[in-house]
Amino acid sequence: MKIINLIENTEGVAGCANAHGLSFYIEANGHKLLFDLGPSAETLENAKKLGIDLTGVDLMILSHGHYDHSGGILPFAKLNPQAGILFQDAAGAEYYADDGESAGENRYRYIGIDKEILKLPQLKMINGDYVIDEGLELFTLKKRSHPLPFTNKRILEKTAEGYMEDEFKHEHYLVIREGEKSVLVSGCAHNGILSITDAFIDKYGKAPDLAVSGFHLMKKTDYTEKELEEIKDIAKELKNYPTRFVTCHCTGTTAFEVMKAIMGDQLDYVHSGETII
Repeated sequence: MKIINLIENTEGVAGCANAHGLSFYIEANGHKLLFDLGPSAETLENAKKLGIDLTGVDLMILSHGHYDHSGGILPFAKLNPQAGILFQDAAGAEYYADDGESAGENRYRYIGIDKEILKLPQLKMINGDYVIDEGLELFTLKKRSHPLPFTNKRILEKTAEGYMEDEFKHEHYLVIREGEKSVLVSGCAHNGILSITDAFIDKYGKAPDLAVSGFHLMKKTDYTEKELEEIKDIAKELKNYPTRFVTCHCTGTTAFEVMKAIMGDQLDYVHSGETII
């Protein structure tokens, strides 16, 4: 099994771009996969710099319907039109971020996918859990075991009734099983990494050996004491699982450092261009 971060927010391998977004290249169970494709075609350029031939990819999976995970899909589809593209049917809906009253008329910012993606012939939209192949499948969250993390409450869906709090039904998670080992791969864990890990245990009978995911705990402004305590509480609960966690992207470096102080070697960060060992 091989998992390489093609792009995320922080500088990693020399020569690789970093940007707000996420993409993983994965080789597992005879497949070459892309899990998300970052915010732009820079993801493809990083793959080239890393010596990864994306024309050999057979499946691209979008973790959820946001621009910073889907921006590279259209250029990838031109490069490799044979590869299937898979995401939840709800991923094509209208998603917005609430930037607050101070943003004025620009308060609600579109963060959904480019609608041209929905016209691609290689696209397959699914609804719920989905088996890709032996040892590879996707699952969705049916219920949360923990409250929604505070940073996710500003993510909205625009409906006929107006802007509603996103329930993140467009989010799914990749499970890779090789022998006795299992890996959970998530994008932003908008539903909460604790709820997602608990759902994994409910479905598969034990915790994953490795979980790779952003935790969506990043803020552009300073954290309140209450928010820092919530981050610490999440780290303390994660420490109870027999799982190694690797995070990146939307966790944010401040939240990562707070969590690392609690979790120690159980938590690592993967930067742009780096391989998860």
